[in-house]
Amino acid sequence: MIDVTKLLCGTQRVDGAIRGGWLGATGNVSERKPVVVWRITRRCNLRCVRCASDSAPKHYPGELTLDQMVAVVDDLSGSRVPAVLFSGGEPMLHPHFFDVAGYAVERGLQVTVSTNGTRVDSHAAERLKDLGVAYVGISLDGTGENHDRFRGRPGAFKRAVEAFRHCRGTGQKSVLRLNLTRETTGQLAEIFRFIEEEEIPRVCIHHLDGDNGRGAGGGLLPAAKARRAMRMVADAVLRWHREGDPREVFALGQPADAVFFWLLMRRRDAGRADAIWRALKRGGRSGCAPGLAISSIDSQGNVHPGQCCRGCKLGNVKDRPFSVIWKKSQGRELFSEFRDRLPRLKGRCGQCRFRGVCGGGLRVRAFQKSGDVWAEDPGCYLRDYEIAAS
Repeated sequence: MIDVTKLLCGTQRVDGAIRGGWLGATGNVSERKPVVVWRITRRCNLRCVRCASDSAPKHYPGELTLDQMVAVVDDLSGSRVPAVLFSGGEPMLHPHFFDVAGYAVERGLQVTVSTNGTRVDSHAAERLKDLGVAYVGISLDGTGENHDRFRGRPGAFKRAVEAFRHCRGTGQKSVLRLNLTRETTGQLAEIFRFIEEEEIPRVCIHHLDGDNGRGAGGGLLPAAKARRAMRMVADAVLRWHREGDPREVFALGQPADAVFFWLLMRRRDAGRADAIWRALKRGGRSGCAPGLAISSIDSQGNVHPGQCCRGCKLGNVKDRPFSVIWKKSQGRELFSEFRDRLPRLKGRCGQCRFRGVCGGGLRVRAFQKSGDVWAEDPGCYLRDYEIAAS
């Protein structure tokens, strides 16, 4: 995860602006605990065009019971994972959502929620605040009818807007989650205006982890569109900073963003570019390697090495605790290779002069595109002359 505001504007020490996927984690890679994305249900009240889990408004048998969910929370707390993100489907449709989220906070876990916003009324926002939820992430895929069309339900945009307002009214911290897709990149100017008008304090820009689920085959952005989108993000962040707006912007899913921002600032502010480069060189980047920075638990209890690595199951929390599954996975040959993967990178990633600071991008995208986990990341938008050895 890249704190774009800190990186570009130097609002604090740049060292903490590039986090490589761990929220400020340091130390031995094999000993680091992952952020856990927990998809507590597959059920959803919307039908989004590119839903990664192909969710629908129906019951899915085999989901974890309340007792099993409590046991997972106890284990995650005992193993001291840095954060847990409740996701779905739509997590707030789960009948035990508030019970489990509240219990997780009581056990000392940092809890965030990823929601489509349709269930966040004033009462729900107040409950989330009272429980101690760190952030409520509300997804946006455009404005007005564009969001409704993407979400497959009229009125979805209105409900999302109301969710932001309810959170602001109760003091519950919220974050706008924006996936960079062919649809949203064409609306970025409008989305930025919406962010300003609604006084949204935090924004997370997500590059798609893969090209799967519902609508597979049309999600991955062409390099030119991704590049233009990230330049617009940088322009907005710098403008907000000049205007004294304290808004925070983060970018996830593409470590090459940090390199792009460095290249951009070399032409705009040499001093800031030097600070960014020093931070990149100090980092020892992990990239977005599955099985290292992040893990996920699906609604059936299956543990995966990343959000989009659904084809790779490490075990099931119904049979063994997550902590045991995770520890055993670190001895697997593939994950050991991930920790020393730079020599294995192929194609543009293997030849790139920035591979030591980017870490090879997202291996899931490479595997989905080519069937080879070490192939070049098809989501990288840096140009050939930029990555060539100088």
